[in-house]
Amino acid sequence: MTAAKEAGLGRGRRIAIWTLIILATLIAFLSCVTLWVERQLLDNKAWTNASAKVIQDPQVQSTLAIYLSDQLYTKVDVAGAVGEKLPPNLQPLAGPLEGALRSTTPRAIEYILQRPRLQQVFITASSAAHQKLVNVLENKTGYGISTGNGEVTIDLSEMVKEVGQALGVPASALQKVPSDAGQVTLMSSDQLSLAQKGVRAIRVLSAWLLALVIVMYALAVVLARGYRREVLRRVGWSILVVGVLVLVVKKLVGNYVINGLTPLEYREVGRHVWLVLTEIMGQIGIAGIFYGLLLVLGAALAGPTRAARWIRNAIAPVLNDRLGISWGGAAVVLLLLVYWGPTHALRTWWGILIFGGLMAEGLVALRHQTLAEAKARPAAVAAASPQPAAEAAGVSPAPGRSPAEEIARLHSLLDEGAITPEEFERAKAIALS
Repeated sequence: MTAAKEAGLGRGRRIAIWTLIILATLIAFLSCVTLWVERQLLDNKAWTNASAKVIQDPQVQSTLAIYLSDQLYTKVDVAGAVGEKLPPNLQPLAGPLEGALRSTTPRAIEYILQRPRLQQVFITASSAAHQKLVNVLENKTGYGISTGNGEVTIDLSEMVKEVGQALGVPASALQKVPSDAGQVTLMSSDQLSLAQKGVRAIRVLSAWLLALVIVMYALAVVLARGYRREVLRRVGWSILVVGVLVLVVKKLVGNYVINGLTPLEYREVGRHVWLVLTEIMGQIGIAGIFYGLLLVLGAALAGPTRAARWIRNAIAPVLNDRLGISWGGAAVVLLLLVYWGPTHALRTWWGILIFGGLMAEGLVALRHQTLAEAKARPAAVAAASPQPAAEAAGVSPAPGRSPAEEIARLHSLLDEGAITPEEFERAKAIALS
């Protein structure tokens, strides 16, 4: 929107529109973060799906194999178990055999971890630990613990036993595996209070922030009466910027978490896990770019540029006279987008309904614009022709229309895209001659 056009809005409305857009953009970024926490970190189904991807990652399998091997040899008397199978005269070889086995066990466990059965053991343990964690954070009871006491752990003891059994460790030795084998602490009781407050805030914010953003953007467009296309374009750019910021923050925070908080030997696996756990954040960022770009392109299509006018003129005959083809084409585009599913909303029934409704509204608005331009063009051409030119020049002025009024009318036609800049300049010169 040019400064001249903004002046037509009035200072108060300009300030209100800019304030709404800037605040809505900041809140939209915060909404994206809370939405990610809600949909990824606090949703057990999403966590279970992420766990399935994590355990299938070779880097994770390699690191987990080393951990399980250490747990197996620490918690189980492997040397004694090996000695039980040796003849009495070979008992002294039990210790050296254990050492030889221990050096090759991690590689063997890596192979075993590729089995769907053992992967499912990990997924089940991870899902149970996550549900326990969410119950604690939401001040609920579940999985045998009560809020505020004890620790939240992921129990991999079943995996230790499964690995031991696959490696041939006697069942008598595996029965002696202590209950704390394979226990990984996720949260201790002294961390619960702050975490519970944060989760309560996220539950509230994720439900209302997005609605607030939509209302603020809509109010900015409503206030810009007469200049709504320009404000809608700015809203589109704002949403696109939010999407880019989400992707940038995902990258920067990931680098900080991996390089600053993860031990050197676990950084590669940490990178793989971070990519899985922030997959939905990436989808949210891409959705912001996708929807923002659609708004920008839609506003540009309705604008006065030469390319926009050429496109509107090209599609006007079909859009205005062959409604069946127009609506059928829009339906095909919607179905293709639903099949592609580039955003979460386009994979849900409510998102498809909302997006379809907005597409229909945009199609109706574009048709109204092309119809108005079709009616205005003959008048514009007549205004730029030699005969009306003489009248506009004052030789034979039209009753009740001054040159200033004629120029104002031409400005209006130019803004609507009904005449080209060249036609405007010719008619303006005639009006001032």
